[in-house]
Amino acid sequence: MNVATGKFLIDLLTFMLAAILAYVLRLADPLGTVETSVPISSVLLYMLIGLPIKVLALRYFRISRHIWRYVTFEDLTQLAYTTGVVTLVLLLLTPVLRLWLFVPWSIPLIEGVLALAMLSGLRLLVRWRLGRRRRRLSTSAQAPNRVLIAGAGDAGRLMAAELRRSPEKGMEPVGFIDDSPDKAGMVLVGLPVLGPLSYLGQAAQETGATLLVIAMPAAGGQVIREYVNAARAAGLQARTIPGLYELMGGQVTTEQLRKVSVEDLLRRDPVEVDQGNISDYLTGQTVLVTGAGGSIGSELVRQLARFAPARLVLVGRGENSIFAIEQEMKREWPGIQIHALIADVRHVTRLEFIFETYRPGVVFHAAAHKHVPLMEAAPSEAVHNNILGTRNVAELCLQYGVTRLVNVSTDKAVNPTSVMGASKRVAEMVIADAALRAAPGQAFVSVRFGNVLGSRGSVVPTFLQQIRLGGPLTITHPDMTRYFMTIPEASRLVLQAGGLADNGNVYLLDMGEPVKIADLAKDVIRLSGAQDIEIVYSGMRPGEKLYEELLTSGEDVIPTRHSEIFSAQLQQVPADQLARLLTGLRDAAGHEDGPSIRALLHGAIHESQLQV
Repeated sequence: MNVATGKFLIDLLTFMLAAILAYVLRLADPLGTVETSVPISSVLLYMLIGLPIKVLALRYFRISRHIWRYVTFEDLTQLAYTTGVVTLVLLLLTPVLRLWLFVPWSIPLIEGVLALAMLSGLRLLVRWRLGRRRRRLSTSAQAPNRVLIAGAGDAGRLMAAELRRSPEKGMEPVGFIDDSPDKAGMVLVGLPVLGPLSYLGQAAQETGATLLVIAMPAAGGQVIREYVNAARAAGLQARTIPGLYELMGGQVTTEQLRKVSVEDLLRRDPVEVDQGNISDYLTGQTVLVTGAGGSIGSELVRQLARFAPARLVLVGRGENSIFAIEQEMKREWPGIQIHALIADVRHVTRLEFIFETYRPGVVFHAAAHKHVPLMEAAPSEAVHNNILGTRNVAELCLQYGVTRLVNVSTDKAVNPTSVMGASKRVAEMVIADAALRAAPGQAFVSVRFGNVLGSRGSVVPTFLQQIRLGGPLTITHPDMTRYFMTIPEASRLVLQAGGLADNGNVYLLDMGEPVKIADLAKDVIRLSGAQDIEIVYSGMRPGEKLYEELLTSGEDVIPTRHSEIFSAQLQQVPADQLARLLTGLRDAAGHEDGPSIRALLHGAIHESQLQV
């Protein structure tokens, strides 16, 4: 007999026992009234008639498959449905049963209440006993860390409940810290709300806490920073859960607890996206993503899956990264067709085969070389990949009637000082030219944004590697600033910009306030717990800017219906002029003629600051 069958029999016997107890309670006779003598046959027949009804209900609602040690409110609700259905059926049968059996009208009602109480009580008892045993074993192994939870909201409540259910994690919640005056002194899931953040030090002393869990997924980076600093001042370690952009389905578990990262300190207030607008152009579509194995491309794929496309076509030239995102998507989204294809956007024949085979309706073009110093050393690669590869994608989107093409651009395309930035600026021109030739119903746009934290080659992983090697941290200039976004946030806004899709537009994402790289380095050092790590300044590299811009001097900014996205009106480049530029760049790149590439790029971009 397996576990599920055993639980089923226990539930059925409990249900039958409830019928006997219902008669006992109904006919208890301290005053000696007439209903004290009931034929046993009536009770047995009532139980026999109710048996198939209970079997069917237990099978249909599958309550015997619940894991009793983890019983939840949802499980108890399902128990209530089960007993309610059985009670209703028996009540409907009661007029017929009363023709030849002794069945008072109240019997099915009493039986239903007893069955619900007994079935629920049995599960809760098992959960309590096993939880107590786990806590005892955990305590005997080592004293648990006493935990204060920052945030007495839904996430904090769920985290407290999770910690209590998982004593093997070695963390015992002892109270909440919350700045809301309405919650002070209240009790949530059996734990007191001790006070605001200013009370954290005293709360730690009173409770013996050693750890602060920041359970505020909607909080911005400034709030997270305040809690981290307060925890450090109180002698507490700090842990957090992911932000809203990273949480899947709003679930909060102990597995998500992690050290506070730089991404958390720079986390912006959550941006509301128009889910309906995004769904309108993605749901049921075949969506193709170039560069799907990269940092931005892979996150775009994850975000796209939430909007139920019919299939996702993942295109990239790095087989390991494409294989990784393919396996992740098949595991997490089994209902979506996933097609992983190795291809290089420079090879138009391979791309044409893919477009002909899969007929995408929406394309996100994220394939590009993005590393500034490397492209300074290899300008021909920037031309082949960033410019001519973009042209290949755009021309095929025109040819195959793609309704939406979203080109992922960069703030380095503005007043470019580097080959990489200039190549992305020309790629924007290519998309704008294709937009002029688009058919009605097609929309080709570009989206600009700044640096994304955690992407390959970004500054934070570089700092962490330097810390692991004992330092120093190298920064090119003490005043260098950059705009930063998290990868999930940037990807969601790219999807939103695709939903706006006024043909030919370049959209700018609100990047917030620029951040000094030196300040970022100090945060990384503090959060890593490293000691005596030196920061040195190495001097600016070729093509680098001291600060980034999102607009050129000749562009007008127009607000869109989304507060975090703006539209820039590009100065149009005549088609014949653009064609000559692309031909010249192709020929120069084919001959590895770096000086000619730089001269052509500089001459084509009015606001270029590229050194030639």
